[in-house]
Amino acid sequence: MSESSAEVVADVASAAVAASAAGAAGGWRRATGLAGVAIGVVAAGAAAGVALERMTVGRGMRQKARLALDSAGPYGSLRGMPGKAFADDGTELYYEVDEVDPEAAPAIGPRRRRLFGRKAPAPVTVVFSHGYCLSQDSWHFQRAALRGVVRTVHWDQRSHGRSGRGAAQARGESVTIEQLGRDLKAVIDAAVPEGPIVLVGHSMGGMTVMALADQFPELIRERVAGVAFVGTSSGRLGEVNYGLPVAGVNAVRRVLPGVLKALGQRAELVEKGRRATAELFAGIIKRYSFASRDVDPAVARFAERMIESTPIDVVAEYYPAFNDHDKTEALVHFADLPVLVLAGVQDLVTPSEHSEAIADLLPDGELVLVPDAGHLVMLEHPEVVTDRLADLLTRTGAVPAGATVKGYGSTSSTPQPG
Repeated sequence: MSESSAEVVADVASAAVAASAAGAAGGWRRATGLAGVAIGVVAAGAAAGVALERMTVGRGMRQKARLALDSAGPYGSLRGMPGKAFADDGTELYYEVDEVDPEAAPAIGPRRRRLFGRKAPAPVTVVFSHGYCLSQDSWHFQRAALRGVVRTVHWDQRSHGRSGRGAAQARGESVTIEQLGRDLKAVIDAAVPEGPIVLVGHSMGGMTVMALADQFPELIRERVAGVAFVGTSSGRLGEVNYGLPVAGVNAVRRVLPGVLKALGQRAELVEKGRRATAELFAGIIKRYSFASRDVDPAVARFAERMIESTPIDVVAEYYPAFNDHDKTEALVHFADLPVLVLAGVQDLVTPSEHSEAIADLLPDGELVLVPDAGHLVMLEHPEVVTDRLADLLTRTGAVPAGATVKGYGSTSSTPQPG
């Protein structure tokens, strides 16, 4: 992005803060469209960006294309046995379980018996935690591939997907990564009360896993058989520049807290602004979610739908937690476990250097850096993520060596099974 583009973004944010101070309805109507774009960038986990190709196609054609993609895309359609857990503040957390299919699952081999120390171990359960402004459906390809082969749990973080609005947030309390770790513990208690667990977290979901380990180290020690960190960070997120020049990102950071606080209090107006600028919003999401040029448009639209469904007040109340996030010391609890650390080389949201820093502290873990991949690497290159997860599950004994998984689909324009 150019220096001038960064200045535009800073001007957008500054205008939103000024509108908040003035409190004039007319000013807000003018500001919310642009501010909605700025906050939409945050919802995508980024600071700024513009997809110029969107401006070369007529609005009517773009709207028709979006509707066609919504009706044709199968992504996010997988459902399992529903369940509910309750966080320590009363928030209702929604999860789904996919059980092992006895006909699809291979026989338990001697390696798995040795790993868990008994002849007929409880089934390993893989618990997937999603990222900021996404939902459990963001694991669509991996869920499709592992379905029936291993028991899996997919859950929606508080105020996301089908989970309830954060009860503490409704009372005016801020979200913390520590709270998310306790939420994950509540889901595990409800959905996986016994047996070994493999934890998989993307972005904020990886931070959630770290917070779980920080607060419940005995759970990691006694029950966790392996962990995968995908496109995440153990801290220092305040130093990420999101592909902006230094001057631009500093300007955005200077005004963003005030913008978020103001817009979170006027959610209805801002949501109208986001809808009015949907095409630009879609381009921003694509820039900060994917790196390759041949991503299936239906997958890009699927990501857009997940992100745009997150209300602006939820976006606002989560954002401060990321600057406070520092769970580097919690990584020690995974030191003796099979670990996968995977990231897209061109991730602008949680740069791959953050994954390398995690891997440096877990030298026995596997570090995988995926070329031509952005933040939503599990949607952009599902074959790589699924293959590495399958290998991790073999190492943990969740599936015997030689087990196969189903087709994982593709994000290219050529239809494949998935």
